[in-house]
Amino acid sequence: MKLFQNKYAVLIVLALVWGTSFILIKKSVDVFSPYQVGALRVSMAGLVLMSFGIPALRKLDKKTLMWAAIGGCFGNFIPMFLFPMAEVKVSSSLAGILNSLVPIFTLFFGFLLFNTKSTKVQVLGAIIGFAGANVLMYFTGGSGGESHFQYALLIILATISYSLSGLIVKSKLNHVRSLELSGAVFSIWFLPALIILIFSGFFTEFNGSVEHWKGLGYVSILAFMGTAMAMILFYKLIQQTTAVFASSVTYLMPVVAVLWGILDGEEFNFWFIIGGFLILIGIYLIREKSGTEIISKK
Repeated sequence: MKLFQNKYAVLIVLALVWGTSFILIKKSVDVFSPYQVGALRVSMAGLVLMSFGIPALRKLDKKTLMWAAIGGCFGNFIPMFLFPMAEVKVSSSLAGILNSLVPIFTLFFGFLLFNTKSTKVQVLGAIIGFAGANVLMYFTGGSGGESHFQYALLIILATISYSLSGLIVKSKLNHVRSLELSGAVFSIWFLPALIILIFSGFFTEFNGSVEHWKGLGYVSILAFMGTAMAMILFYKLIQQTTAVFASSVTYLMPVVAVLWGILDGEEFNFWFIIGGFLILIGIYLIREKSGTEIISKK
């Protein structure tokens, strides 16, 4: 436990766990539909954390409960469906690199909605990061050369959602312990996820084949490690530091995602290097100066 008191240790563990999540999502959507993967991920994590979540829900006041539900929707519900939908066409490597945009959107929405101060260097970083994202979306299509822009855009929407969640947690939920907050969030969104899972046809389509059990194994690892455990650590990191520092886990995450992609035989070309490099330069510039603390509009 002393190890997880060190913010850099938490950052590295998160990068390894979340960097591996993209290849697990890819393997999962080979077996199940994107809606089934997302619903399984949220409902399984909910089952694991419910023992902490239900007592936490009873302790939270109405205002805190409202922000927990909103923050959880942006951070633990919407992206869980957007990534599987995107990875039907987008490679896990590209998904991991585009996910690096989270700190850039954190800066943007922090300034727009939470009065976070931004420097000219940080604004320049955001522009360079967006340029890198555009390179990736336009020039990294499928093996046949077709554009997957609309699917890559789903990942952009997921990163926007993650950034809003981080800002909400830092500004509105900093007083709630990370384990209680994670448990409360997944307890709130467990039932909606279960309803989606039922209507997705999962329980009627699951036939107990080797392929289905293997797919369920991928989703289980994704839910328990990449969702339940990782979100506890992420909330803890946000509360110990700042939303921008916590989102800088995306420095290391793309490296892990790309390595898994290469091992799985995914295409990795020149444009991945250019786009990813521009995004990482943008993130570096964003974190260079002051203005990373949240000032709430109370």
